[in-house]
Amino acid sequence: MTLEIQNVSKQYNGNKYGVKDFSLCIEKGILGLLGPNGAGKSTLLKMIATVSKPSDGIISLNKNNIAKDPNYIRKQLGFLPQDFGVYPNLNAYEFLEYMAAMKGVGGSDLKLRISVLLEGLNLIKAAKKPIGSYSGGMKQRLGIAQVLLNNPKIIIFDEPIVGLDPEERVRFRNLISDLANNCIVILSSHIVSDIDTIADKVAIMKNGTLVTNGSQDDIIKNVANKVFETRIEKENLVHFGEQHTVVSTTRKEDNLMVRYITENPIKDATKKQANLEDAYLYLTKTN
Repeated sequence: MTLEIQNVSKQYNGNKYGVKDFSLCIEKGILGLLGPNGAGKSTLLKMIATVSKPSDGIISLNKNNIAKDPNYIRKQLGFLPQDFGVYPNLNAYEFLEYMAAMKGVGGSDLKLRISVLLEGLNLIKAAKKPIGSYSGGMKQRLGIAQVLLNNPKIIIFDEPIVGLDPEERVRFRNLISDLANNCIVILSSHIVSDIDTIADKVAIMKNGTLVTNGSQDDIIKNVANKVFETRIEKENLVHFGEQHTVVSTTRKEDNLMVRYITENPIKDATKKQANLEDAYLYLTKTN
């Protein structure tokens, strides 16, 4: 199964682009789509999900142009957008049965499948309560359940971990890892820690364009031997940040311990092993 995005753009009024000349080939496994807020991630995902059409370019699944034949991908698709909505007066069972009917999913094992999903997402105890009484994290987990109802082969999650507590995040990652052997999973986020533990490949976006893509190791090579740590006085942080790409700061008594990216470290700086967050910040702040 191959999803090909070829020179795709989404142009709005005037010369404003949500996505511009974006090309990427996606195969089975988990693709982590990283980018700052406003980078164009949601716009791209909506085009893949056939919610909107590209202004230019082609998106194809197994060589089938999905703009011309949207049902080809919709039958195989599970999509959780950022603005996922629920029906507050329904309980979880009723909502998922309704969503199953909308997707054309039925059969004698539907109730069992719903129960398995609710159990796996830790919603079984609240399943008979109105969704309007759920917390934000519970609603997000219910959204994940509806994505998986039709055993999709292409799964798109747009910022899915927002609102989940640490235990729920681990449960979600485990669930996605189990799916990835047989599906294309696209997991979008602006937070590196949502991606780095499970993604097979990573694509980084900025200003509607693709900055880079590849394995995590390939992307981290962009900052190999460029990550350092040093102690500075607090009042020097602004000036220091103008000279270097600051990744993080930690208070150390009256000073700050700064992790930063540079080709010209200051005296007595300690070289650190680079990680995906270092590379992401370097690529989105400096290019």
